[in-house]
Amino acid sequence: MEPEIAALASTAGTTIVTLMATDAWQRLRDGITALWRRGQADRADAVAAELDAGREELLAASASGAADLEGDLQAEWQGRVRRLLTVQPERAEELRLLLEEFAPPPETAPSVAQHATASGSARVYQAGRDQHVSER
Repeated sequence: MEPEIAALASTAGTTIVTLMATDAWQRLRDGITALWRRGQADRADAVAAELDAGREELLAASASGAADLEGDLQAEWQGRVRRLLTVQPERAEELRLLLEEFAPPPETAPSVAQHATASGSARVYQAGRDQHVSER
């Protein structure tokens, strides 16, 4: 289970820090805090405060142009989540479900709509991608 925990913790660390400066932050913060409350209730309030402090640091660093803090915060939260999941692996599924709520939608191919009108002897050639026309 250790590789799964490490991968999930890595995703969690990245997601936490990525969403710190977005409108989705409060929902994610509440979800992470609730996860800790179920796993280590005595640490939940401290984790919530640390999440808020990390967000404030990140926002201040972004405003001043310092971008290197993001990687440090990701590594910090990755380690915290990994330690929680190592002690309580039953929290892994809860975390996975929480992170899925914030995952970007799968990339889809763009749709192409084409319309053409030909009259008389005119020809219309349309393609959504490559087109090869050989006329003799």
